Amino acid sequence: MLLVAHIIIALLGIAEATSAVIRPSSVKLKTTGLLLASTIATGTYLVWSTHTSILSACISGLLYIGVVTALSTLAYYRLQVQKNEI
Repeated sequence: MLLVAHIIIALLGIAEATSAVIRPSSVKLKTTGLLLASTIATGTYLVWSTHTSILSACISGLLYIGVVTALSTLAYYRLQVQKNEI
């Protein structure tokens, strides 16, 4: 059950980060950060509790963190530009 929650949280994180790029807002950026932290926490617990290979989990986790961080950075940049235009 936790694996399903982990996958849903990760997918919501990517969706929210993408949404933040399209229509940037500080609330969306905070939500993306919360979802990222939740994904890392559940992933860490899953690796610890199931004793799975840490190498594959880390590669997937680093890829996820990279994508969400890149999208969040782009959204933050777009939000700053948008604030300066008003």
